[in-house]
Amino acid sequence: MRNFLKVIILPVLLFTVAPVGAQFDVNGLKLMEVMDKVSRYYVDTLDEEQFVEKTIVQMLHELDPHSSYISAEELKEISEQLTGEFEGIGVSFNILEDTIFIVGTIQGGPSERVGIMAGDRIIEVNGENVAGTGITTAGVQKRLKGKKGTEVEVTVYRKSVDKELDFTIIRDKIPVYSLDASYMVDDEIGYIKLSRFSQTTAEEFEEALKELQKKGMESLILDLSGNGGGYLRIAIELADHFLGAGRQIVYTEGDKVPRRDYKATSKGLFEKGKLVIMIDETSASASEIVSGAVQEWDRGVLVGRRSFGKGLVQQPFRLNDGSEMRLTIARYYTPTGRLIQKPYDEGFDNYAMDLINRYNTGELNTSDSILFPEDEKFKTLEKGRTVYGGGGIMPDYFVPIDTTTNTEYLRRLFSNGVFNRFVLGYIDEERSALERKYRNFESFRSKFDATEMLDVLISFAEQEGVSYNEEEFQRSRDQIEMLIKAYVARDLWDTSDFYQVFNESDPIFMKAREVLEEPHFYSDKL
Repeated sequence: MRNFLKVIILPVLLFTVAPVGAQFDVNGLKLMEVMDKVSRYYVDTLDEEQFVEKTIVQMLHELDPHSSYISAEELKEISEQLTGEFEGIGVSFNILEDTIFIVGTIQGGPSERVGIMAGDRIIEVNGENVAGTGITTAGVQKRLKGKKGTEVEVTVYRKSVDKELDFTIIRDKIPVYSLDASYMVDDEIGYIKLSRFSQTTAEEFEEALKELQKKGMESLILDLSGNGGGYLRIAIELADHFLGAGRQIVYTEGDKVPRRDYKATSKGLFEKGKLVIMIDETSASASEIVSGAVQEWDRGVLVGRRSFGKGLVQQPFRLNDGSEMRLTIARYYTPTGRLIQKPYDEGFDNYAMDLINRYNTGELNTSDSILFPEDEKFKTLEKGRTVYGGGGIMPDYFVPIDTTTNTEYLRRLFSNGVFNRFVLGYIDEERSALERKYRNFESFRSKFDATEMLDVLISFAEQEGVSYNEEEFQRSRDQIEMLIKAYVARDLWDTSDFYQVFNESDPIFMKAREVLEEPHFYSDKL
């Protein structure tokens, strides 16, 4: 019965959101009674823990798409991403040829301090052989993560050294960065890409922004494509950098939660200068708060495709076993009153299929396929431009998804992880030669040619179970060459260099750049 206590307690958490009345008491007791009878009389032996988990998940799904249950184990992983740190040795790794292959070390982290290098292979951890044993990513994390101040002994193989190397690493707090890239596109345009809105995002963004301003940045491309959101507070801090004091950023309201307004302060670091924000169909929540506020105050131009439409506010409730229920308590509204949340009245399954439905109906290919309700028209607050509600944020310039190079062959290269493993192997063999040939990224970007690697990639892919298709390969060839080059840049330097290569063929980025470089594109909207 112990596992059922969580379900019996759960209604109390649900019902304390509002004043408890007689009807709530009756329903709570009714649920307790049902669970008691199931436990005592059901015909088969139940895995009570699993049954409770499924019951909670299903119950919350009945409320809305974003009320959710998170197990204690899942909660720890999610928290690491949003709090911006975990405790470990500070390496990024991949499993290559059944061996732990170090892709890079965190700057200033424990592994870098003792001399671990990119390209090293970890073959023992605390005396345990981990090479050729079929170790998984979870197995590596279990062995390398640990409390700050604790020691872990690792033995590595390094190609340039005749003998195995032993290191004693003292674990420490390791930052998890949310800023994927920051660089100058040209002498005036800066670019920043954020992957999520975590506790450290505002600090990371401010540091990158100041560095770009030192380099002469006058206009900014903020890339929120693929950014699924995060903390509301961080979204407000980010939007505050673009908007003048007193301007509303967002407000929240629910049946049992009074309206709360969030406004900009006078601390903005980029209230002047041209701003373009990149969004797509997977930009959600906090990304939509920032985008919506910038658009409605006519502060910048949005390019890309209609955002996801996640505008429900969840409050976490910790349960007795360390798991967590995240219950929707309010909705997000933009400054003009647009509801960010897309409709979900046709059920969870239909809601979950939304992005596929957008593709099938042609919405990702042409803006004409998007039908906006007549009663969901709003006017921006400075220029009086028409913007639309009904779910998600519609950009000022629509950029269709590029299907010309998107073949099944390319998709299988991605889904099988071929690019990553192929380039890791290539870097492992050629790192020293590449570092001698390309002294810096600029030299690499102008001179590196992936053409001679294509036949080797094709053979490698076939060994990985991806059959060659000549017609599809030729259609995707330019994209394949670009991705090889981008992954090599990432593994030789960092993710900023990956995006400098990748963005050169990203239609949304190219449109963002065009908007800034051709004055009429920007002025036509603002």
